[in-house]
Amino acid sequence: MGGCPRAENPCAEDLKAFLESREGVKGLVDSGITKIPSFFIRSPETFSPNSSSDATLAAQLQIPIIDLKGAESEIVEAIRDAAQTWGFFRMVNHGVPISTMENMIDAIRQFHEQPLEVKKAWYSRNESGQKIVNCNTNTKGAAWRDTLALEFPDGDINEQAIPQVCRKATNEYMKYIIPLKETLSELISEALGLRRDYLASNESMKRALIQCHYHPPCPQPELTLGTASHTDPSFLTILLENNIDGLQVLHQDQWVDVPHRHGHLIAVIGDFLQIVSNDKFRSVSHRVLSGRVGPRISAACCFAPTPALKDKPYGAAEELVSSENPPIYKPTSLHQYLSCYRLNGKDNRLVLPHFKISG
Repeated sequence: MGGCPRAENPCAEDLKAFLESREGVKGLVDSGITKIPSFFIRSPETFSPNSSSDATLAAQLQIPIIDLKGAESEIVEAIRDAAQTWGFFRMVNHGVPISTMENMIDAIRQFHEQPLEVKKAWYSRNESGQKIVNCNTNTKGAAWRDTLALEFPDGDINEQAIPQVCRKATNEYMKYIIPLKETLSELISEALGLRRDYLASNESMKRALIQCHYHPPCPQPELTLGTASHTDPSFLTILLENNIDGLQVLHQDQWVDVPHRHGHLIAVIGDFLQIVSNDKFRSVSHRVLSGRVGPRISAACCFAPTPALKDKPYGAAEELVSSENPPIYKPTSLHQYLSCYRLNGKDNRLVLPHFKISG
């Protein structure tokens, strides 16, 4: 029951037909399938037995939770510890009203549950622009999800670029997420021992990309993934989820379940923050399991440099390097990184090693 070979196989033709139909994974589910198409099937080694689904292991692991209304010195210390050891953390008292979070989740649901002909107008396989982005191009195992990607290249919210059905909720959600991102930018800079405006001053997190994922229920969840293992090609991601579990992070070579917590948001360290921190902070490999219950809905808001800065190289902060602690990575631009990421950034293949300084 392994995944299909990479080239010249029926899976590739079936995948092509699936993409050209523009029906998405939800269309498959609505058709009443009881077995998933072969191009969704993952190789058995994808499903590592090392998982915190084991009750004993799960009890030993404490996923970091940071109260953003606590004392700032304690917040900075907690972020430093979480970013060094886990690469992500939950947030409470983050300033985003629960009603705004729930409305955003409901808006994503409404978009994906519209009639197919309405959704088709927003369909594209490009990896940028305000379209449905279907990244299911890997015949080793496509992802069991549909995605609406909303990109705001310069950080300004262009309402006309958002589908009408989710325009109001998205606009309201981003009114809170942008200030939260700015707060986190300052706190993370301090946690690195840098000046408070370090990340903001180089506009490293001005561009916003919201990936609105919709994972329908899967008839054979043991054979596929909702999202393959990856690290984020950004500085920081803020993640919102509904009440369906499935997120896992790789911690100490174990896949750790990250159960949903009502009212929480999750901050995920991206690869560029690992570069700038010179490995002081670590980006985290994470994935989403598929399940028989659904839909699982999430909004992953990734922050990265603007297109105007796509060729600007980002290297380790000068304050974090010395003769005893030299730079680990070559100065790398967003353009260079994304070119490599598209080829190597999926299925648990890490991108950062490609930019390490040899020797």
